[in-house]
Amino acid sequence: MIRLKDIAQAGGVSVMTVSKVMRDAPDISAATKSRIRDLAEKMGYVPDASARGLRNRQTKLLGLIISAATNPIYARVTMALEAHAYQAGYDVLLAHSLNDPKREATCIRRLLARRVDGIFISPVYRLQDSAPIYQEIQRHHTPCVILGHRASFCENFANVETDSLKAAMTATQHLIQLGHRRIAYLSGPLAAPWAKDRLEGYRLALREARIPWDDHLIFQAGGTIEEGNHAAEQMLHEGTKATAIQAVNDLVAIGAAGHMIRQGVRIPEELSIIGFGNILTSEHFQVPLTTMRQPKLRQGEAAMGLMESLMKGGSPRSIVIEAKLIVRASTASLDTLPLPSETSLG
Repeated sequence: MIRLKDIAQAGGVSVMTVSKVMRDAPDISAATKSRIRDLAEKMGYVPDASARGLRNRQTKLLGLIISAATNPIYARVTMALEAHAYQAGYDVLLAHSLNDPKREATCIRRLLARRVDGIFISPVYRLQDSAPIYQEIQRHHTPCVILGHRASFCENFANVETDSLKAAMTATQHLIQLGHRRIAYLSGPLAAPWAKDRLEGYRLALREARIPWDDHLIFQAGGTIEEGNHAAEQMLHEGTKATAIQAVNDLVAIGAAGHMIRQGVRIPEELSIIGFGNILTSEHFQVPLTTMRQPKLRQGEAAMGLMESLMKGGSPRSIVIEAKLIVRASTASLDTLPLPSETSLG
């Protein structure tokens, strides 16, 4: 391991001079800095980040907690966060909550123990109004940005979210404009604020179009492909005579569409379907999926901007980003569909 003393001996200067060069002290000439840095690089010197952090009370580490890297919605958000953190001189420590509150709490405590300068969290949503671990973050005075909607247990933190209510209204209005009136809705996790907003957006669009609410068209689907598959199976079994499906996210939509296709239902000839999120798979699904595009790179950039503001002493605030309708092959006008007696949807 190369030490400052080794560089000083090789460069013919004092250890103090080398230390000042590494700290970019103003009283060392540019020529000396360049020579010593080149020498340090050639010798393979790696600075001790932990020691430097103790001196300036900064670790240059940021924590990031998401449910799982296998969830495609996080891929671009994480990429944008890491890219902007890198430019600002920070490294990002990644942890997975796996949607388990106990694991989430452990991940947060481990990051706090590492003295990270800030934490990004995609929360594990729960029905309780409070979560002690989020109070711990506040007691540590660690800047925290919520990736997604705030809930009662994290309402005092900064956050970046998609305008899910407005986006869901737009999705429903798209189907209504195509002539659909019996629109099944595959809903998300009960505790998640974004899922509630999307269901409310669907309801408001129906009300605006004077289409009666029908409980028989609402199916609990969670958030995965498997859950979308199961919801579609239940929907077929109950014979809803729906001509369209609106899913809470793209994974649910893909699961539902896949099941329908395997059962011989033609999309969009017999059934239109729309998702939410615009994950990469949605564009390349066997029937390219109409969806609401969440600007995930912008979310990551906005979250890092919030974090930098908090680390400078700024107050927590909320950034809401609009989603955009992306029309692909999975939705079609009701005029192109067969009569209800001819369809295989019951």
